[in-house]
Amino acid sequence: MKKILCILLLAFSFNTIAQEKLTEGVVTSKMTLSSTNPAAQSQFDMIGEILSTTYFKDNKTRSEVQSMMTGETTNIIDNDEKKMLVYMNNQAGKVYAESTFDSSEDDSKNVTITKGEETKTVMGYECTKYNVVVENEGTEVKMNIFATDKISAISQQTVTFGEEFKGFPMYMEIEMNQMGIDMTMTMEVTKIEPQTVSEDKFDMTPPEGYKKVESLQQGM
Repeated sequence: MKKILCILLLAFSFNTIAQEKLTEGVVTSKMTLSSTNPAAQSQFDMIGEILSTTYFKDNKTRSEVQSMMTGETTNIIDNDEKKMLVYMNNQAGKVYAESTFDSSEDDSKNVTITKGEETKTVMGYECTKYNVVVENEGTEVKMNIFATDKISAISQQTVTFGEEFKGFPMYMEIEMNQMGIDMTMTMEVTKIEPQTVSEDKFDMTPPEGYKKVESLQQGM
């Protein structure tokens, strides 16, 4: 009985902490890819789970993704300056791209955001559902996103959504069709660590030994 009481108290303590606003720390997520196409699914099985680590502080975010199949990708966002630096290290070599972003009127025409009534609790955070449809050059991408406004980090996937979307994605399903193949990407946060993050993590200086490209599509 005493052991059960301790577990319940720990769980209550975690939920209480989780609902407080978190402005600095580290978030770990896992991503998986799936498809009804057998050949594509075979490739996704080889890739397995893709782990992502996100550092955030002072309206800046750094996300690091590493996979044996796809290599290393680092994405740094400065939301105050509206700047983004992305660099990749994979079999194609070392490349980087710099860009600016904003939720312009032209961008908003291609994005439809509907706030749902459904909620989902992820790692102790109550999340609001958003249904998002993005149209780009005739391709439609559908997103089901559960986000919390209790974590002040920025997501690469939602950075240009504007004021209609609020919060950091804790669970996300992205449905798309690439070259006639339907696929789904699922992302879920698995760990949240409140901790001090060094300013060096958000240095926007391109790393040495990397070649600049206009877009990372050129380097893939």
